[in-house]
Amino acid sequence: MPLNQVIYQRKLTWQEGQSWYPNLKRIRGQCKNVADVIEVNRLVKRFGHKQVLKNLDFRVAEGEFVALLGPNGAGKTTLLRILSSLSKPNFGIVRICGYDLSGQAAIVRQKLGVVSHLPLLYGDLNAEENLMFYARLYGILAPQGRINEVLNLVGLEKRRKDLVRTFSRGMQQRLAIGRAILHDPEVLLLDEPHTGLDQDASNMLDDVLQQVAVRGRTVVMTSHDLARTAYLASRFDVLSKGKICATVKANDLPEHGLLSFYQNTLLENSQETRGKVA
Repeated sequence: MPLNQVIYQRKLTWQEGQSWYPNLKRIRGQCKNVADVIEVNRLVKRFGHKQVLKNLDFRVAEGEFVALLGPNGAGKTTLLRILSSLSKPNFGIVRICGYDLSGQAAIVRQKLGVVSHLPLLYGDLNAEENLMFYARLYGILAPQGRINEVLNLVGLEKRRKDLVRTFSRGMQQRLAIGRAILHDPEVLLLDEPHTGLDQDASNMLDDVLQQVAVRGRTVVMTSHDLARTAYLASRFDVLSKGKICATVKANDLPEHGLLSFYQNTLLENSQETRGKVA
């Protein structure tokens, strides 16, 4: 059975609000009671004269695992940077967990876990010190137990005292994943998280994502690895030329699978664009 089906069958048996790890004491509020955990309306982002996102609408319900697919330059990373409050849009409304990102970014950040192209780690601190810094930033009570759990989960327990600047790209990515899940966020945003990981580390990340999804958390992930993505996500959105041009649920994929859906979507979008120009 595909992993995404296993996840959503198992999720039904999970007790709502149950802590992922007993050592993690949740001290912040939950998401507001909203229909969509992520709500984006008419989003516009420009870099100089180039418009990267064009009146983009995007909604994600609680517990969905959405894979954002698209060619290079489509706007995937830009969208995730805006959702994670690392970049500001030129126009549009973004709400996460019911909070307006433009005026309540500090609250939103408490509910996000982010894995981007930058690891957001401190090279002159060791792995354990990096996680301790973020644990204090997120207000985690009695953080040492949680830090131990995360280091074990990402396979860095034996390197906990090593400076991060001595880590390989893959090891830094492992620690960045640990940083992102440390505070058990309601929403996990991942920008091509498998980049730089070897096979063992990629499998570790898949296990982490499975646990996050089973717990009913919301995940948005960009990826060029369609085979791995097809196995994980519950929904697939194709982003092309600054807009989401197609979306499909995992159970509604055509007979020939995700690759066929993706290629046909881009072909149809390209033909439609040429038709408008003509």
